[in-house]
Amino acid sequence: MEVVEEVVIVGAGIAGLATSLGLHRLGIRSLVLESSANLRVTGFAFTTWTNAWRALDAVGIGHSLRQQHGFLDGLVASPTVGSKPGAEISFKVQGTNGDHEVRCVRRKLLLEALEKELPIGTIRYSSKVVSIEESGYFKLLHLADDTIIKTKVLLGCDGVNSVVAKWLGFKKPAFTCRWAIRGYADFKASHGSGSKFLQFSGRGFRSGFLPCDDTTMYWFFTYTPTSQDTELEDNPTKMKQFVLSKLGNIPDHVRNSVEITQLDSIITSPLRFRHPWEVLWGNISKGNICIAGDALHPMTPDIGQGGCSALEDGVVLARCLAEALKKRPNVEAQEGEKEENKRIEMGLKKYAAERRWRSFELISIAYMVGVVQQSDGKIISFLRDAILVKFLAGLLLKKADFDCGKLS
Repeated sequence: MEVVEEVVIVGAGIAGLATSLGLHRLGIRSLVLESSANLRVTGFAFTTWTNAWRALDAVGIGHSLRQQHGFLDGLVASPTVGSKPGAEISFKVQGTNGDHEVRCVRRKLLLEALEKELPIGTIRYSSKVVSIEESGYFKLLHLADDTIIKTKVLLGCDGVNSVVAKWLGFKKPAFTCRWAIRGYADFKASHGSGSKFLQFSGRGFRSGFLPCDDTTMYWFFTYTPTSQDTELEDNPTKMKQFVLSKLGNIPDHVRNSVEITQLDSIITSPLRFRHPWEVLWGNISKGNICIAGDALHPMTPDIGQGGCSALEDGVVLARCLAEALKKRPNVEAQEGEKEENKRIEMGLKKYAAERRWRSFELISIAYMVGVVQQSDGKIISFLRDAILVKFLAGLLLKKADFDCGKLS
């Protein structure tokens, strides 16, 4: 069976749904293909920085999400060992683009908010793309259920194992040799930890604790596994014990966040990233096809910009593509198709040009910050804890001081 669509987005993650909603706001229908049977909400939560809130406001869902998530006042960065007080950075400051806004948003609520605003039938679940084929000005998508979808525009928002990125010539993201364990704690009552992002670095580990609201806490722990840690991946009980044994000298109320976390609210995953030079020289777009989100710029979570930059991508991509599609050709059918295809190509090139250096910068800085913060080396640890701690914390605000613009 062959189905014809104007715009097809592969992947119903943050980038895919943000792009689809952006196009919808601009009057353009898209079809989102999702390989899973329902929304994928692994990861629990993520830090939503100022740049992400501007993107969420651009697609019209910022207000509803603010009602469900508390404002974070600042960040306290402390060494894991020793009693040295942490360096504190206030989020109640103004950047070059206005006031900062930082909250920890539950991934499930974000994806549901994006999905809710889309027309019924926009997302086609259980639709795995297995191959891509060219057919004149169109792309043919072959799905696992033998469906063939013919589309004028193909947007790959299908994550780190992107089929679309592979078609464009990108290699698989590289493994950093680091892993992350993530958890979500529901206290049922007030957690009493205030409204600050608490971060601890050193001894080869890095951890963070962020309240989503008064009763829930998201936490993460990054580490470089040894041969003895191979059993952690599929064993939440051992993950929890491992984190508790490595947290070091942190306050009891913070440690309690890990202790009360249910086993089904703990996951682990390898940290991967795209080599930044691949983003500089690779084909982010080619003809009527392009990539966004983790398909474009998988990065380590050390500056909290993975999901945020995916939201930026969605706004910029929807804007650039809509500019191309809204202009209708005034020529005969065959020439009109050619002209429209050229406009689509130029629109996607414009998107690629806007996102290339931003992606390069975020990948590079995230990787560098992760290496320094998790280092166990004596020299780097001394420099980090004595000199660089406030600079590294400030980098998070600096990279969030970005405005992707409005949809139109």
